[in-house]
Amino acid sequence: MAHSKTRANDGKITYPPGVKEISDKISKEEMVRRLKMVVKTFMDMDQDSEEEKELYLNLALHLASDFFLKHPDKDVRLLVACCLADIFRIYAPEAPYITNFFNQVLMLGKTSISDLSEHVFDLILELYNIDSHLLLSVLPQLEFKLKSNDNEERLQVVKLLAKMFGAKDSELASQNKPLWQCYLGRFNDIHVPIRLECVKFASHCLMNHPDLAKDLTEYLKVRSHDPEEAIRHDVIVSIVTAAKKDLLLVNDHLLNFVRERTLDKRWRVRKEAMMGLAQIYKKYSLQSEAGKEAAKQISWIKDKLLHIYYQNSIDDRLLVERIFAQYMVPHNLETNERMKCLYYLYATLDSNAVKALNEMWKCQNLLRHQVKDLVDLIKQPKTDASSKAIFSKVMVITRNLPDPGKAQDFMKKFTQVLEDDEKIRSQLEMLVSPTCSCKQAEGCVREITKKLGNPKQPTNPFLEMIKFLLERIAPVHIDTESISALIKQVNKSIDGTADDEDEGVPTDQAIRAGLELLKVLSFTHPISFHSAETFESLLACLKMDDEKVAEAALQIFKNTGSKIEEDFPHIRSALLPVLHHKAKKGPPRQAKYAIHCIHAIFSSKETQFAQIFEPLHKSLDPSNFEHLITPLVTIGHIAMLAPDQFAAPLKSLVATFIVKDLLMNDRLPGKKTTKLWVPDEEVSPETLVKIQAIKMMVRWLLGMKNNHSKSGTSTLRLLTTILHSDGDLTEQGKISKPDMSRLRLAAGNAIVKLAQEPCYHEIITLEQYQLCALAINDECYQVRQIFAQKLHKGLSRLRLPLEYMAICALCAKDPVKERRAHARQCLVKNINVRREYLKQHAAVSEKLLSLLPEYVVPYTIHLLAHDPDYVKVQDIEQLKDIKECLWFILEILMAKNENNSHAFIRKMVENIKQTKDAQGPDDQKMNEKLYTVCDVAMNIIMSKSTTYSLESPKDPVLPARYFTQPDKNFSNTKNYLPPEMKSFFTPGKPKAANVLGAVNKPLSSAGKQSQSKSSRMETVSNASSSSNPSSPGRIKGRLDSTEMDHSENEEFTLASPLPGKKTDKRDDSDLVRSEMEKPRGRKKATITDSEEKLSIDDLNKVGQEQKLRGSQRGRKRPAVVSEADETQWQEEKRLKEDVIESEDEQNSPPKKGRRGRPTRTNNGATPKEEPVAKASKRSKKKQPPAAAVEEEEEEEERQTENIEQKPKGRQNRTSKRTQQRAEPSETSTVESAQSTPQKRRGRSSQTPPAQQKKVRAGRSKQAASKENESSEEMDVFQSGSPVSDDIPQEEVMEEEEVSTINVRRRTSKRERR
Repeated sequence: MAHSKTRANDGKITYPPGVKEISDKISKEEMVRRLKMVVKTFMDMDQDSEEEKELYLNLALHLASDFFLKHPDKDVRLLVACCLADIFRIYAPEAPYITNFFNQVLMLGKTSISDLSEHVFDLILELYNIDSHLLLSVLPQLEFKLKSNDNEERLQVVKLLAKMFGAKDSELASQNKPLWQCYLGRFNDIHVPIRLECVKFASHCLMNHPDLAKDLTEYLKVRSHDPEEAIRHDVIVSIVTAAKKDLLLVNDHLLNFVRERTLDKRWRVRKEAMMGLAQIYKKYSLQSEAGKEAAKQISWIKDKLLHIYYQNSIDDRLLVERIFAQYMVPHNLETNERMKCLYYLYATLDSNAVKALNEMWKCQNLLRHQVKDLVDLIKQPKTDASSKAIFSKVMVITRNLPDPGKAQDFMKKFTQVLEDDEKIRSQLEMLVSPTCSCKQAEGCVREITKKLGNPKQPTNPFLEMIKFLLERIAPVHIDTESISALIKQVNKSIDGTADDEDEGVPTDQAIRAGLELLKVLSFTHPISFHSAETFESLLACLKMDDEKVAEAALQIFKNTGSKIEEDFPHIRSALLPVLHHKAKKGPPRQAKYAIHCIHAIFSSKETQFAQIFEPLHKSLDPSNFEHLITPLVTIGHIAMLAPDQFAAPLKSLVATFIVKDLLMNDRLPGKKTTKLWVPDEEVSPETLVKIQAIKMMVRWLLGMKNNHSKSGTSTLRLLTTILHSDGDLTEQGKISKPDMSRLRLAAGNAIVKLAQEPCYHEIITLEQYQLCALAINDECYQVRQIFAQKLHKGLSRLRLPLEYMAICALCAKDPVKERRAHARQCLVKNINVRREYLKQHAAVSEKLLSLLPEYVVPYTIHLLAHDPDYVKVQDIEQLKDIKECLWFILEILMAKNENNSHAFIRKMVENIKQTKDAQGPDDQKMNEKLYTVCDVAMNIIMSKSTTYSLESPKDPVLPARYFTQPDKNFSNTKNYLPPEMKSFFTPGKPKAANVLGAVNKPLSSAGKQSQSKSSRMETVSNASSSSNPSSPGRIKGRLDSTEMDHSENEEFTLASPLPGKKTDKRDDSDLVRSEMEKPRGRKKATITDSEEKLSIDDLNKVGQEQKLRGSQRGRKRPAVVSEADETQWQEEKRLKEDVIESEDEQNSPPKKGRRGRPTRTNNGATPKEEPVAKASKRSKKKQPPAAAVEEEEEEEERQTENIEQKPKGRQNRTSKRTQQRAEPSETSTVESAQSTPQKRRGRSSQTPPAQQKKVRAGRSKQAASKENESSEEMDVFQSGSPVSDDIPQEEVMEEEEVSTINVRRRTSKRERR
């Protein structure tokens, strides 16, 4: 080679025959043509052709020059590389030479030995492609280069090996495993471009070498949590690209990485993951390109995509809507196909995805109405009032679009366009009309975008934003034709002619789902149901045996039947007798909807109600429980809808039948059991009737909406007496414990329901309110759970007064982590609802006292001062409980210091100390308790805020019912806290008000509008009416969708209600004591004799003792546990494990001690660690349904507001940080029996929190935070398992959490007196 080079120094280049000179002076196309001829010449040359070798040597050197090797055109470089590969074959046929050359370049770095040295990696690739055996001795050198300290050098080798390993027929990975393993190690390279290159290579490797998928999976898993957004993004691209080629190329683990990234904190990554899953779903599930097995493998995608609608980011929700319209139920399908697709999709979605889809339609419908209102306003003559109304409407619409800042400007511009351009306005008017068909909608969108578009402007952000709006409001799926097609599909299933089995859906399930789907659409698209064919099919459904189907059909009639009387007389005459029958003898829920149908459809409803009411009223028999429930439901709803029509008979019915015959009578003894709750089917018929009797009274009062006859006062007394007597109103001891729990719950729920009506809220006394509040600490888990749901529902709709939010503070005492977490979520949601409402309705600022979340603080302080657990004013343990409860609320309120709200709260607390307790202004001990609680609150504020000492924006106003007017001559500067309390206030900033990660039952309903009536929010103030404090919670501009910070880049950390602690382990270590004493039995005195009967007015006398009893109710505290007892119990525990296996943990009274946790000794030390006991099977049982308690009005309320949804569930991921965290050591000191107050019923007793030390293993904070910054999801909502607002049933309860609920027991009536 060297000799030849010398001979060729004359520099003359000889080209093959027919090939002209190749230089920079010819075109690229001509160069490619000539190079192809040169390639052929070199390919045909033999190693023995010495003459040709000599002839073309200069040409070979010419082609190896930089001009060709670095040519900008890829084809040129490729052809030159092919030439060079052959040149190597011809001029250097010996492998030893090749080895020597690469050794010189790769190992010794000698780049001067040849002009080809700098193109060494290109040469290796070409030689490998020609003959892999030529490089057998070179490959180990590449392994060495992969470990080079030079980032760029490593990158070049990685790029080379990616091509070599990923090539279609390459066997390099199997032939050279050490090199393959070394290459895989570069997935974890410190240099970002190298990791990126590895991830990009993955898709080629998966497609060309499925056998390597297993090796790649583990490395892609780590990279899917990479700190770099681009790498996480490309992991998704690689997996999805391979999956779209063939689903068999990707395993479930790889698909799961894509699933996880749908919750990434970065929008770009989330979007890629969601779109990737959507494309995979459409290809393999919708179009069934790989058969049923493949469709089954990815059946989870549809649920997962819809679950993302629970996220708080508007971008996520808009993308879900787009995916639904394009990939899940493609809107361009023919109507029948589209409806069939929707029908079977709806039938196979999980319950949480169904709720998300319902919510999606609801949000779109709401926005459609907002745009319709905007168009109507624009058409009106222009005035100052209309301009303000237009601006207000624009602001509301803006919140439903991405980037509300820009959206606001674009919407203003669009409003101007609508005012000026009548054609666009008429197209938009057609689009939002209830009669708009799907085809018309597509035409309208096309016309509007065409008119707004500008051909000279390729990127038009204004047009993009308007497209987002049009996409959301265009009815592309549902119109009259679609509803008709959907009804036909349901009929096919009913007739047995549908493809239900082929679609993998049992026929009953398909029919039920179809009716549910129609029910949902009847809220959002009622006009589309107005056809004889549709109503006739619904009539047929009413006569079916399936109760759920008939129930759904009734609700559809109720929602869509307003024109039946005028337009469909034959339907009217066929429907009426069916409704009468359902109201009199149907199941309770059908009876309810039948009454509401009559009310909504018929003009002669008074006559119809009379025909139903009279016979039912006459036939009521107190001894026939089975036949009482439907009449009570029917009469209750008639009373609510037509209170004046039956005023006299209803009052008599309540006084004599409901109160005397049902509630004040215990006819049958209940079953003896130690359980506190049983499933609905085990509740005694008499108790079910009593629950319905209570609900009937409440509906009657809600219909009347006044207290002129003092019926409301009497009913409230009756309800609080039920609470006071543990649910056993007569105190004869006949009622079983589970039935007492049901009745306590019914009474508590009834008070909450009545409090939502202003005329009854005013007459609820403070003592009654405080007693009702204790239901949230009931000894029965289900009572606490369902009562909290009712409370949250009333608060989030702004129907309950603000003081009811203070009740949530008592949830800090709940020993079950799920309940505390759920209560905290409720608080976050309710506080945000109020702040959002104030920002949207500037005009309601005069009602700040009833809306501003910060005003919950005075109510909380007052409630805690009157808490029955707070007996000794200076008791440290009791004060620590108070601190926990206050921090439970203050932590969320203080998470943001908007408009100096910390100073506002501090001023509020200071002002309370200058007043007296209006409930007992002369009670010195009560006032001292109030001031002590104020000091606890003040210390929390001072320890958690750096701005509390600033000037308050305005002087806060205190509620006059709770506090007296401040005494100007009285300056209360005394500190009421014992000195040793100071150590319990640890300084530190409040955590962002996020939802606890322990339990994820998201409560926010995306896009839901707060419903309120201003009359519900009026609160009497003890300050002058001119006082109008500015809202510390109000700021200019837009409000984030929720307080929890839903910026895409921020993660959620586990926030603790305990100041200064990173996580809350109270339920595990120090919240609960072992209860060694069985609850004492008691003899109950009766309220009435057989001769004595109580009329409704006589109820005034019932509960006269209530005030007296209120402050004297004794509670029993569990006895102090000795060390010996604890040790003995640990031994016994193992023996009893199997015996109690069959018991339902939540339905039994609390058991001694804790299972699966180290017990605590008297001296505070932790006993020797024992293996954690396995959770028994019973902890996995589902909660029993509580339909008998929740009853029908829940659904009615939801429907009035167009289907409300609530998600729930556990988080689907645990950060590595928490996985590596060591078990916290648990220490506690047992308090002396002397300082322990008496416990009363209604609370699950708990011990004070002990100090805990957190031991963190494994890594530095920086490392952990870096990893979490990259990998944790944007949101804590585990999309996989939300739950409805009805009664979320926690499916899995930690055994030790449930079994340790200590019971508050009431002493006997004699003791209480």
